[in-house]
Amino acid sequence: MGGVLRGSFQTTRRTQEFGITLQIAPGDTTRHAPPTGRGRPRFSRVRRLRGEGTEARRAWRSAYVRSIVLGDAVCAALAAVIGYFVRFGTDVDGQQYSLTAAVLMPVLWLAAMHIGRTYEERYLWVGADEFRRVLDAAALLLAAVAVVAWGLDLAVARGFVVVALPVATVLTLLLRYVRRQRLHRARIGGAFQQTTVIVGHRGAVASLHAQLDRAAYHGYRVIGCCLPDGRLADGPTDFDGLPVLGGLTEVLDVVRRYEVDTVAVMPCPELDGPELRRLGWALEQTEAELLLAPAVTEVVGPRVAIRPVCGLPLLHVERPELRGVRRLGKSAVDAGLAVGALLVTLPLFLGIALAVKTTSRGPVFFKQTRVGRDGQTFSMLKFRSMVTGADRMVEVLENDNDGNGVLYKRKADPRVTRIGRVLRRYSLDELPQLLNVLRGDMSLVGPRPPLPSETERYGFDMRRRFLVKPGITGLWQISGRSDLSWDDSVRIDVRYVENWSLSFDMMILWKTLGAVIRGRGAY
Repeated sequence: MGGVLRGSFQTTRRTQEFGITLQIAPGDTTRHAPPTGRGRPRFSRVRRLRGEGTEARRAWRSAYVRSIVLGDAVCAALAAVIGYFVRFGTDVDGQQYSLTAAVLMPVLWLAAMHIGRTYEERYLWVGADEFRRVLDAAALLLAAVAVVAWGLDLAVARGFVVVALPVATVLTLLLRYVRRQRLHRARIGGAFQQTTVIVGHRGAVASLHAQLDRAAYHGYRVIGCCLPDGRLADGPTDFDGLPVLGGLTEVLDVVRRYEVDTVAVMPCPELDGPELRRLGWALEQTEAELLLAPAVTEVVGPRVAIRPVCGLPLLHVERPELRGVRRLGKSAVDAGLAVGALLVTLPLFLGIALAVKTTSRGPVFFKQTRVGRDGQTFSMLKFRSMVTGADRMVEVLENDNDGNGVLYKRKADPRVTRIGRVLRRYSLDELPQLLNVLRGDMSLVGPRPPLPSETERYGFDMRRRFLVKPGITGLWQISGRSDLSWDDSVRIDVRYVENWSLSFDMMILWKTLGAVIRGRGAY
């Protein structure tokens, strides 16, 4: 995907990632490089894609779904055994209905997962819908068991149900998460890809190309684009490192010629309602999937719904809920988790304080003015990881900046102490910010708290981050931190504000553990 579409599809490699053997073309693990601008783009890689075929590239999907179904059945059977023996021990004759329920539980569990539509491919691979549907299906099964047992007066032990169903839910979620992570790693390595053509104007094509390139685990391998001016005989035959395969009226021919799996259409006036509808009808004659990018970006999840208005399917965008009961709920969760985290990490907290005090001169804590919700400033606490007066040395070192142009960062910062390198590598220097959470200045999850000097350079979009409290962690921390460009930082902060929810916060907290261990962008 991307670059000058370099590489060769002459060799294949075998993979047994999901219990089957497929012939899969090797991916370009170096991802995409900027176009060199020398000579004509090389189309050999694109042409060879015709030999693979959409059906062959999608063959792994059915095997993946079968493995998920089998895994769910195993999880349910294991949960039934655990629930029965936790409740009754080795007494297999004392509770007839409970024993029957334990035997039937894998069947009932798979039926509930099927009714909850957890095996449909559109809910798999990425996103939270798969996990949300598993939880909904588990709740449905619990309610059904309760109603049937009450209605037929069956003596199903409540202790068995209370243990077995939650265990089955947790095991199922964990197994699906592990399988998804294996799929994502394989896609980053070049396997299980689907060829993609981007249709639209140049700016929109370049933007989507960059986003797909960053999120390689989604599995979209961009092989080219279709632009309004198409392939001009006397003009460039590539754009943004992608071959220009045709114009907006040649999309169907391009799909057939290169056996394209996915067509991503960006908003453009040339493809209005009737034209877009006809394109969709035409693509029904092929195996290609059609993806439409809305003009409103970075707004996802429950805020977006398609509603019929005057016979038109209009995209309805709800207002972001930033005040009221949901804000109080977020504050309550923040306070509870912060107190628990402080109690658990108290020995570590004291050990770090002692190490900072004994290894370098200066105070244990570093206080710095940051900007919070509604643009109000507050004093943020951190364990001191630099020499005293490091904040006053920025002007001297500003020429050696590894940051994104607004945020000053250095990978080998001479101001960082020996113990400070360890603290910053694993984000342990940020533990005192739990006290900021208890004081109400910060949240556990939110945008990164900026310096006042940074906010002076903010544009209109970036100021939207002041609608919520800054966080100890957030999308910025789990997406690369200091390695991100300024544009990516703006996009990520705006996305969080637009789509905040408690479930979103829990997902970010979960991913923070992996980000801290990897330490990517932590310097």
